[in-house]
This record gives sequence, C-alpha cells and structure tokens, in this order.
Amino acid sequence: MKPTINIAETIAPDGAAFRLCSHDGEFFLYMNERQVMSTTMTHSELLLADLGCDFRDGRKDPRVLIGGLGLGFSLRRCLELTGSGACVEVVELLPEIIQWNREHLDGLNDEILSDQRTRIIEGDVYDSIQSAQGGKGSRYDAILLDVDDGPSSLLQPGNARIYRRGGLQAIKRALTPGGRVAFWAATEEPGLFRGLRQTGFAVEELPVAKHPRARQQRHRIYLAERRD
Repeated sequence: MKPTINIAETIAPDGAAFRLCSHDGEFFLYMNERQVMSTTMTHSELLLADLGCDFRDGRKDPRVLIGGLGLGFSLRRCLELTGSGACVEVVELLPEIIQWNREHLDGLNDEILSDQRTRIIEGDVYDSIQSAQGGKGSRYDAILLDVDDGPSSLLQPGNARIYRRGGLQAIKRALTPGGRVAFWAATEEPGLFRGLRQTGFAVEELPVAKHPRARQQRHRIYLAERRD
C-alpha cells in the first residue's frame, strides 16, 4: 500500500491547521483532521462554475470572482467556459494555499495560474465584493463562493458577514444586471435561501452529490440571479 505523504502545512489566522497531502498521485487538502478537498472528488467545484457561468443572456467575456482557490478546479472550469476576453479573479485568504498551487501542483495547475485571464489575489473575498460596488466597470458577471460549509458551518469565522443581510446586499450591488452568485454548502441552508430571496434575487436550491456516482445528494448549491 502506498503511503500518504505530508507535503506542506500551515496555521490559519484563526488557528485552524491546513495540510496538503498526496497519495498515489492524488492530492488532498485537510483542515485540522478533516479532508475539505481533493483531486479525486471535483464534482462540486466543477458544478459551481457550470451553474455560475451559465448566463441566460449568453454574455461573452464575463468578469468572474471566485472566493477560494482550493485546488483550482472551479478556476479551471471557469476558464474553459468563458471567452478569451474574460477576467477571472480568484481571492484566497491563505498565501500558503496560493504557494502550494504554484510549487506542488505545478504539473496540474501551472497553465491556469499563468493564464492571462487569471488574476490571483491574496486577501478576503468580502473586500473584493465591497470594492466592486463603485461603478459599472468594476462589477462582476458571476461570483462563485466556496469558502465555507455554509453559514451554519463556517470554516473562517470572519466569513459570517458574507451571509448576513448587509453581505447579501453587497453581493447584489457587486453584480451586473443578470449576474449570478453561486454558494456551495455542505447541507441545506434555508436561512441563506430566504435571505437571498429577501434581498431580491431569483433563487434556486440545487442538490449536489459528493461525486457523480453517489446515490445521495447531501450538498447544496444556492444559485441566485440579480433580476434588476
């Protein structure tokens, strides 16, 4: 049996321990002792991009914001779906995650990180949402958020403001008319669905399986479109 190799680790500002491991050619990202992402199960990350970038009006060359780099699968799918003139900004809170993608996943992600459409930002995705409210040219056509297990199970305590009324209103203002925001959640989040609807979004709750062959669809993607 091939061993699991610890490649790198770091401590987040809130004290959570993050660890990158490899086993039999695959990569795994852990927070404390819990696996949060891997190269063997990418269904949710890909679907998040599929739904967020499926514009009803067929717009070309969109501006997309992704909260959380992870192992790069949502970014990869966004680049596949958007045109040569698109701009995809990825905001990652932990600089080590960015470094690991560049150093240890270079054979997997080197071309998407160096793509001229990609902009990697070290920081808090909420700051990017706030700064996008200033004018038409700075707003996003799609915002993809995979930074928590949902508002009831935060991976970073500071992300709570994203899901509050003020945060959802900021997201709406940061989107172009017809723009979309997609939230990944580990389970049903009725409060998020209700909050998005009360903010004026057209909202869908979509059950998501852990992988395509899974019988149960425990996870959720909340897809909301700005209607005005």
